[in-house]
Amino acid sequence: MTEATILPPAADLPLATELSVVFARMQGLLLTEETVQTALAMVTALAHDTMGPSTVGAGVSLLDTHGLRSSSGASNEVVQRADALQYELDEGPCLAAWAGRAVVRIDDVGSDQRWPRWAAAAAGLGIRSALSAPLVAGDVALGAVKVYADEPGAYGQHAERRLLMFAGQAAVLLANVRTLQDARRVSDNLRQTMRSRDVVSMAKGALMAAEQVGEDAAFGLLASLAQREHRSVHDAAVTVLAKAGRGPSVVRSRTAERRG
Repeated sequence: MTEATILPPAADLPLATELSVVFARMQGLLLTEETVQTALAMVTALAHDTMGPSTVGAGVSLLDTHGLRSSSGASNEVVQRADALQYELDEGPCLAAWAGRAVVRIDDVGSDQRWPRWAAAAAGLGIRSALSAPLVAGDVALGAVKVYADEPGAYGQHAERRLLMFAGQAAVLLANVRTLQDARRVSDNLRQTMRSRDVVSMAKGALMAAEQVGEDAAFGLLASLAQREHRSVHDAAVTVLAKAGRGPSVVRSRTAERRG
């Protein structure tokens, strides 16, 4: 029996219980090789489920220090367009929630005057009310999570508290996943750098033996080969190693080819 068959819908439970169910669904993500984009998709889906039947779409945006999106997730095309409009117009509830680190609620986009250009465009998408909460982990504002409804007054104070509590846990999750992904990227780059250094070192050794020269001179030969063939030193080193032990030095053979 799956989790979905034994757990009641989150919106039907008291606030503390419903959120504990949602947070339980987040657990275990850090134990897998997940990416930030995967985590964003999961948080977006959970936000949509958590905020009740009036919600027609949800989204999560991670922002840099200038308020530009580094990555985002959206439950449908309406959310994608509504979010894109905020960044195109440089105004809207999501950006305001991130900048002010506070929940922002729009009861009716038709009468709200805080972001008139965005509100007019959002109304054209069928959006009537919205709720956004900041994603804050420690002292860092990562972005915001937002939900949209197609009727006015869809969200009240209870919804504000629910989304704010949800955003707090989601921020911790996303911060940790991003940290792990960055660490894996650094680790992969470091391993690649070390492998490249090993290849260059072995190629220098092969040239030192073949040409009867010192380490500096061997590296000079390798660098010259790379320059002549418009390749990286690493690629030139791979060629040297591939031809090592198969006749004359690759440096000497290239020289002979040019003289011929």
